[in-house]
Amino acid sequence: MPTPAKGARLWLKRAYGSRKGAWYIKDGDRRVALGRGAHEREAAERDLADYLAAKYRPERGGARDPQAVAIADVVNIYATDVGPSVKSPKELAQRLEAILDFFGEQRLAEVTAQSCRAYAACRGSDSMARRELEDLRAAINHAHAEGVISAPVRVTLPTRSSPRERWLTRSEAARLLWAAWRYREIQKGKPTDRRSRQHVARFILVGLYTGTRSAAICAASFQPAIGRGHVDLERGVFYRRPAGVSETKKRQPAAMLPPRLLAHMRRWARQGDRRARRRRV
Repeated sequence: MPTPAKGARLWLKRAYGSRKGAWYIKDGDRRVALGRGAHEREAAERDLADYLAAKYRPERGGARDPQAVAIADVVNIYATDVGPSVKSPKELAQRLEAILDFFGEQRLAEVTAQSCRAYAACRGSDSMARRELEDLRAAINHAHAEGVISAPVRVTLPTRSSPRERWLTRSEAARLLWAAWRYREIQKGKPTDRRSRQHVARFILVGLYTGTRSAAICAASFQPAIGRGHVDLERGVFYRRPAGVSETKKRQPAAMLPPRLLAHMRRWARQGDRRARRRRV
């Protein structure tokens, strides 16, 4: 009777002569070098976990009963099919990882109102839990549409948080701006001439005038570039959504710049050009 295969596992190749010990993954007749020394066992174990996750492919066919389908399989299918096409794959992966930490060993039929409330309680923030449970709901609906499960499963979401009721007053915004603009870096207990937070004041000013999200402000430039928005200083238009990027629920339409902000931006661009010329010299 043939010996049953042991499956993928770590294998340490011992040091020999001048050759140092190293970790490998042995999977049947296959041997995968990890580039890890003998002292890096924890890192090698993480590599093995990644190898097993990449090797595993959940079953798709059959439209099975939710009682027979693991939540981890549904999340895996969703991450494989939809993950690469979303705007922020890394953030989606982090949210799905949080779902798996709680639901990973359960079946779809165990997703109930009670388990969803328990998940929200363990996350500590209803808004965070709601966003992650929305991803779980999307994964379940995707599995149903793909014929993996025979019926969808209801996901109970926490109550949506109430909208913001208080905003900065004009005087509070002015104090915030001046604190960032006038800040002087302290070295060895004494203030210096380095005003290292003026870029924060510019960020605040753009946000107050245009109401643009922080990521769009930080990524914008004064020249058109791939993958980022830009400011047209001649026409006074802030193109917040990068060219070629599809529109999402978080709409980013072009915004006309108020004259005061446009004057500031034109001065910032001139100052940047002068600094660049001095560096080239």
